Amino acid sequence: MTRTVIIATTLLLLVAAAGCTPTDRGLSHRLPQRTIYESPTPAAEVDQVVGSTDEVDLVEQVATHRRSYRRSLELLMTHYTVVGDNRKLRWAQEELRALDRMPQYRYIIDAQVMPANLQASTRIPAADELYLDAVETQRQAEPIGILKDEELLRVALTKYNSLIRQYPNSDKIDDAAYRAAGIYDYFKDYEIALLYYQRAYQWDPDTPYPARFYAASLLDKKLHRRDEALQVYQEAVLREGDRYDEWKMYGERRIKELSSSQN
Repeated sequence: MTRTVIIATTLLLLVAAAGCTPTDRGLSHRLPQRTIYESPTPAAEVDQVVGSTDEVDLVEQVATHRRSYRRSLELLMTHYTVVGDNRKLRWAQEELRALDRMPQYRYIIDAQVMPANLQASTRIPAADELYLDAVETQRQAEPIGILKDEELLRVALTKYNSLIRQYPNSDKIDDAAYRAAGIYDYFKDYEIALLYYQRAYQWDPDTPYPARFYAASLLDKKLHRRDEALQVYQEAVLREGDRYDEWKMYGERRIKELSSSQN
């Protein structure tokens, strides 16, 4: 009798344990993570690729694979939408969101920024319209008191860059560069943000924005290139200080601090 009770109790415990198993969230369907010891391609193949291409080719390959990966996920989402597989649709959507959150560096920084010798000199209605459209997109992405919509910020960034490429003589290119710099700064892409702030005052030395102060601050606080920062602070105080009292006070203080640290 005791043996029968023990067997029955054991069976009940096994059934209860099986009933407590969590719902499958697709974890078992995910590909295994590679360890740091595994190579995605044979070493000889890697050596062959690196030896036969330069940096520009490699960066272009990365960009191509990124676009292909995104497009494949979008097609997969479309497929699961059509067949009505909501669970796998959610997986694909989550993977795409993770891709959007992942930092994607451009590596060839100078190549993506137009040269310093452009002049913001000509009023072009089409450029003005594109600029206003980009500003409105950025405004929608930055509602007061709410988290920023990073997807819309990227859309605004694309519009600013399109304006600069399509209308390089427009009097809005310095405005677009300044606003694009702020977005790059938000995404912590400080090197590119610095270049865009510099382009704003290079393309229009009298630009109405505190672009020099922001450039100096990035050099100073984020990039730790203090000698360069000191020079840009000095220029900013001279060229922009009359319009921005708080920035002027801050710039003058940093000039004294950086100057004394050099002595």
